[in-house]
Amino acid sequence: MSTTFELDTSTSRANPTPSPMKRLTVPHIRARKVDGETKEPLVMLTAYTARQAQLLDAHCDLLLVGDSLGQVIYGLPSTIPVTLEMMANHGAAVVRGSYHSVVVIDMPFGSYEASKELAFENAAFLLKQTGAAGVKLEGGEAMAETVAFLSRRGIPVMGHVGLTPQAVNVLGGYAARGRSDAEADKIVSDAKALDEAGAFAIVIEGVVEPIAIEATGAVSCPTIGIGASNRCDGQVLVTEDMLGMFERVPRFVKKYEDIASTIEKTVATYASEVRERTFPGEDQTYQPKS
Repeated sequence: MSTTFELDTSTSRANPTPSPMKRLTVPHIRARKVDGETKEPLVMLTAYTARQAQLLDAHCDLLLVGDSLGQVIYGLPSTIPVTLEMMANHGAAVVRGSYHSVVVIDMPFGSYEASKELAFENAAFLLKQTGAAGVKLEGGEAMAETVAFLSRRGIPVMGHVGLTPQAVNVLGGYAARGRSDAEADKIVSDAKALDEAGAFAIVIEGVVEPIAIEATGAVSCPTIGIGASNRCDGQVLVTEDMLGMFERVPRFVKKYEDIASTIEKTVATYASEVRERTFPGEDQTYQPKS
């Protein structure tokens, strides 16, 4: 994807200020897979704040406001306690901080499982409150009817199969899925069901690689891998994980930086200068005018 900035001179009453780049759309993402092949893999990262979105936006096709914010931002033990209000607040910040990527918001646990009508009510709330382009929900065949219901009513849906963190209490942990024949068959059938229901993309998480490859080939919409395979149609990681903000990360994460150490060293330097009274100095204080 080119990151060259081109001034958008077409404006409207809703968007009177030209943007450096036009925002991608859900149909554009869906159309990246042609005849079962995606020539240029989709790039997706998580984002939770406006500033983070600003830094990631030009390099990504999609920004996911993930319910992983429960652990990454709030220090919760899992994604289960995350609320709609949390997702709406962070989603709105990410939309404000971006102008290019398709912004997708996770529907939190308990906001969509009970009925397709409840799912529509809460998905509509998230899109109205944030301006995001679509929602993501976990589950395969069990959620296919809901995905179809939302899609027919104007709400783009990204699916999520394999390791589904919201089901951690049922799964008994975060181990990779698809090791048994029955589990492997279910993952592929789940992906097919979501594809047929109208999902515009499907996240495949924590799945043994041959099954991720099989699922990718079995659906017409793009798949986005996380702990799956580089033969998926795209990839996603939690941004804080790949930047090295945490010492312990899932096996499938590649740490591209060690930001945690940089922050720690910088704060240590600041603390030392404060205690030595070398900060603030002349450049950081206001002196009387002569």
